[in-house]
Amino acid sequence: MKLLLTNDDGIDAAGLAALRVAAEAVGRPLIVAPERCHSGGGHQVTTHHPIRVSRRNEWSYLTDGTPADCVRVALDRLARDTDWVLAGINHGGNLGADLYMSGTAAAVREGVLHGKPGIAVSHYHRKGIDPLDWPRATQWLTPILQDLLSRPWQPGTFWNVNLPHVPAGSAAPEAVFCEVDPSPLPVSYEAVGELLTYKGNYHERPRRAGTDVDICFSGRIAISRVSVF
Repeated sequence: MKLLLTNDDGIDAAGLAALRVAAEAVGRPLIVAPERCHSGGGHQVTTHHPIRVSRRNEWSYLTDGTPADCVRVALDRLARDTDWVLAGINHGGNLGADLYMSGTAAAVREGVLHGKPGIAVSHYHRKGIDPLDWPRATQWLTPILQDLLSRPWQPGTFWNVNLPHVPAGSAAPEAVFCEVDPSPLPVSYEAVGELLTYKGNYHERPRRAGTDVDICFSGRIAISRVSVF
């Protein structure tokens, strides 16, 4: 199985390296990723100036485009025979309303628009506890990829996976299939003169019981099927 890998944190991100390890257990991955972080950039694409593409090695390409650009370029030029598009592992959750702003989700969504199934993977990060454990994330993700890649694809949809942030030494979390939370993100700004700085608390966002935000925040792996249309 030929797997196209990308992310929105940049080609040198630890999460992308972790995704590659998990992907190697289920298929043949090729990375086409941006040179810098595009976190929160949504589904931006480049159409008014050239995109620089360079080959790093036999299994990866670097671009100065966005995550969605990476998928477009790959499907047109570098990996036309891609079977699945995988994006991540994002440094931070992409839950509920995050999907509208996420470059990780945008990359997979772009693949769906071109008839390619995909999986967006993110790792919720709660500040103040242990740093993210990427080898552990790979261990959790590998069987999930094996499961999702074996399922019949429903055109017009993609899978969104969010790993929880649990203390070191915790047992492997349960994986739960759940709906996407429709609640809005907190809206709060601090004013200094004419400048407004966002101060919403992501970790105290509203959530509905049993949806992806609730599942992930409670220490379980949230897996949601997301419709593009």
